[in-house]
Amino acid sequence: MATITQDMRYRLSLIRFAEKFGVSKAAVKYKTNRQYIYRWKRRFDGSWDSLRDRSRRPLHHPNQHTPQEISLISHMRRRNPNAGLVIFWVKLMHRGYSRSISGLYRFLRKQKMMAVKPANPKYVPKPYEQMLFPGQRIQIDVKFVPSICLVNQAQGQSFFQYTAIDEYSRWRFVEAFEEHNTYSSAVFLDHLVKVFPLPIQCVQTDNGSEFTKRFTGTKREENLTLFEERLRQYGIKHKKIRPFTPRHNGKVERSHRKDNERFYATHTLYSFEDFAAQLKVYNRRGYNNFPMRPLGWKTPNEVLRDYLR
Repeated sequence: MATITQDMRYRLSLIRFAEKFGVSKAAVKYKTNRQYIYRWKRRFDGSWDSLRDRSRRPLHHPNQHTPQEISLISHMRRRNPNAGLVIFWVKLMHRGYSRSISGLYRFLRKQKMMAVKPANPKYVPKPYEQMLFPGQRIQIDVKFVPSICLVNQAQGQSFFQYTAIDEYSRWRFVEAFEEHNTYSSAVFLDHLVKVFPLPIQCVQTDNGSEFTKRFTGTKREENLTLFEERLRQYGIKHKKIRPFTPRHNGKVERSHRKDNERFYATHTLYSFEDFAAQLKVYNRRGYNNFPMRPLGWKTPNEVLRDYLR
């Protein structure tokens, strides 16, 4: 509902007084001029809306677009409906248009002729491949130990946590290393094969140089890293995730985030030996024996034990 202002009430009272006692007496009483009274008498039609202030916005501007320019813009917009502002302005300049880009922007906004942007294609993820048994695929990744945890002898050094997670049971094996390279990866694989109770069919990693030469060397089969050679000896398939897509290795990435919250944020590491011992205890107590929702609130050790039974 429109608001009735005090000015509208004043004008209605002025008009009624002028109709009853005349315009001259109304001008004296309301301290205004006769022209003002006559103007509102002509405009008044018995409704409140006729007493409102009208827009004082000019209908024309001395620098407005000419009919020729409007025709050129309309013609070019029909031919280039998806062209952005800058590209559209350059195309117009090649055909004699001399206005600024800001003036063109205001005209397009006013005439509702802005570019029609097509919708971006949505990313449709592939359905997750559910594992059927332990060892079908194991994710491996390396985590850099935060330097804030290192004190005394460990201060200034670099330690690394190698992590392997079985996708079926979420069972995890971790080991501490002082270097992250293809030799450390091969050693970690040897230890993983020994402690995992079932044969491993596939290992999934990212494209780091500690695992593969996919982006750092030639693509010949004989130019393999020590880690890949060891996989070939064990008969294990090596699956490399899509580059710059760590979510494809999501289980091990999420476990590293939990390590920051549960282990590295609350522990102090005094040496490499101390780091290796604390990490082993934490993984045994705080991860493999921790109930998880995807496992029906069972622990990874329980899922693996039930399968083996």
